[in-house]
Amino acid sequence: MANSPQKPSAALDPSTFIDQKIAGLGDWRGKTMAQVRAIIHQADPEIVEEVKWMGTPIFSHGGIVTTCETYKTVVKLTFIKGAQLPDPKGLFNSSLDGNARRAIDIHEGEKIDAAALKALIRSAVALNLAGKTKAAAKPKAKAVAQAKTKPKPKPAPARAKRSR
Repeated sequence: MANSPQKPSAALDPSTFIDQKIAGLGDWRGKTMAQVRAIIHQADPEIVEEVKWMGTPIFSHGGIVTTCETYKTVVKLTFIKGAQLPDPKGLFNSSLDGNARRAIDIHEGEKIDAAALKALIRSAVALNLAGKTKAAAKPKAKAVAQAKTKPKPKPAPARAKRSR
């Protein structure tokens, strides 16, 4: 279970909440989380920090890129669309059976491959943004295609009134 603070205070913005979460851990997990957070922002300065699901730090750009949770023995990064991402350095080591998510469990003392993690973050952002572009383009393209294929309705001929 993620450690305190559990729920974001309405008075705290997400970045402040994450700062407090890191400080509250006070051990290797806090240092690791701070390191991961810095790598995420280096990979994409436009990443937005959010807090959802009872205090889970979320990093988003065009949709959720990754969550960052702390447990007793790991700091876990869960990539929502991880199954679709290339992972040439083999960073994903958890949640490998699902159709969508993939996770990275970082244990105490493990070295983080910053270059590989940055590449993964950038790929996740690109995938999110590509999905947004296609979704926005589809309705327009579909409307144009329909307009080209459907003949315009012809006006009905005027009917003359019958007299009896």
